[in-house]
Amino acid sequence: MTTKGLTWTIEDADHMTQGEIYGEVLAQAGAQDDTIVALTADLAGSTKIGRFQKDFPDRFFNMGIAENNMFAVASGMAAAGHTPVVSTFAVFTALRSAEFVRTDICYNRRNVKIIATHSGTSFGQAGTTHHCTEDLSVMRTFAGMTVIAPADAYETARAVTAALEMEGPVYIRIGRSFEPPVHKSLEFDFEIGKAIELHEGTDVTVIVTGRPTLGALEAAEIAKQNGISVRVLDMHTIKPIDKEAILKAVMDTRRIVTVEDHSVVGGLGSAVAEVITETGKTCAMRRIGLQDEYAQVGYPDDLLHVYKMDADGILESIKELLDAEIEEDDDWDDED
Repeated sequence: MTTKGLTWTIEDADHMTQGEIYGEVLAQAGAQDDTIVALTADLAGSTKIGRFQKDFPDRFFNMGIAENNMFAVASGMAAAGHTPVVSTFAVFTALRSAEFVRTDICYNRRNVKIIATHSGTSFGQAGTTHHCTEDLSVMRTFAGMTVIAPADAYETARAVTAALEMEGPVYIRIGRSFEPPVHKSLEFDFEIGKAIELHEGTDVTVIVTGRPTLGALEAAEIAKQNGISVRVLDMHTIKPIDKEAILKAVMDTRRIVTVEDHSVVGGLGSAVAEVITETGKTCAMRRIGLQDEYAQVGYPDDLLHVYKMDADGILESIKELLDAEIEEDDDWDDED
């Protein structure tokens, strides 16, 4: 029997969703590196890390519904020379187990890779207890933690590979499944800490991360038809963030929109604003995301629309910014 999703069916999952592809990439990496071990808290199927178990049952550990213990064990395994990959829901990682991630993993600089699923409002029907719209804010405050929010399955694959190649703790947040593809294949430049320009533009820059990225591209194409030139930056890495790309966008367009399936407090929007204020430059800016509120219960795509994280909402902010007055500055070329 086929289970229908909002746009496509579950039959497309093997090549469409972030979870399925990350599970496959992790299994492939495990075949090349026998230090990799996988841990879950009774969510092997939901998070797709169970794919690793099929090939390497002796390197797979189900810790039961005990997330705090799971992160503590992962830290110990890393200290013993393993490369632990831990996967559970984002809300359990960033909220329930934040102390263990901070103290056991980050404080000790353990080489642990965390792949957190069901992030943002992607588990919309489950309600606020299973939404996670605070994780980017929490995780980027932990010293030494790299924070990545891939746009689609292909980018997730590249992010997992890059994370395994680097030393130190990494947090990767992905959705529940049924994420629409942004890239056409794995053949694109991906580097941790470097934004990807998906659409050229000179009037407004949309800096987006994670699930809303396709909506940003759609908004840019609609704007183009109306004579508005919109740059779209896929800011897949929240920390370390690409300061150079942000500053160039400010210099070139003077108008910035940030979009994230997350609270605007402490996430991508805050990170971008921090970079801008440090430069001393000025621009008009809008931050799209949850505006100091919890999301209602609903289908993920509907929630993106309600909270203006889809193409319609992004286009609305673009048009607002075009009407914003910006103070002229004759000294923008100064290095000071």
